[in-house]
Amino acid sequence: MKKIITILAGILITSLSFAQEPQNNDEIKTIFNSSSERSNGGYGALMFNYSKIAQRDALLMGAKGGWVINHSFTLGAGGYGFITEPKDDPVLNKDYEFAGGYGGLLLEPIVGAKKPVHLSFPILIGAGGIAYITDYYHGDYEYSDQTYEDSDAFFVVEPGIEIEFNMVKFMRVAITGSYRYTSNINLNYKTPLDNNSAIGSKDMLCGWNVGMAFKFGKF
Repeated sequence: MKKIITILAGILITSLSFAQEPQNNDEIKTIFNSSSERSNGGYGALMFNYSKIAQRDALLMGAKGGWVINHSFTLGAGGYGFITEPKDDPVLNKDYEFAGGYGGLLLEPIVGAKKPVHLSFPILIGAGGIAYITDYYHGDYEYSDQTYEDSDAFFVVEPGIEIEFNMVKFMRVAITGSYRYTSNINLNYKTPLDNNSAIGSKDMLCGWNVGMAFKFGKF
């Protein structure tokens, strides 16, 4: 936990120190056009990411948004839902997958926001949950019902970096990268065959995310 707090503080302080922009040019430049100065605004974004969770390919889909202050800092909230590829579990003799979500406070220093291509440094601080689940199919109609072996809650800190492209004045596209730190994950088998043994490692959720974000709003 001390390591997470130290890294978070370092990234936030460094990012904020670079977030100050010269005020002598108030024009926001975009790839396709330009628009006038806007001291405050806000945006909403859709996010699509790839990651590894418990050594499995995972898809993350999320959303975030917030208040953009003087083109240099966003204060808001965001979150993801995730699911991994299913794999056969030899203990349960069935395909199981990890699924869950997390979200919380968003702090996002922005560097060079008036330039058509610039950087931002989002930091997500919050909590979430994960479950080890499978689908059961019933009868000839093949409708499914999800059940889970175990679940757990966790604390998360996710610092990242985004390369943003000002497409038009109300839309930005970002290439994103981040690293997810979480508290220990405790998932255990509940079956008589392997009672209370761990399903995966305690750091199964720690890892890199890469993806894209599509932002819409008043920047």
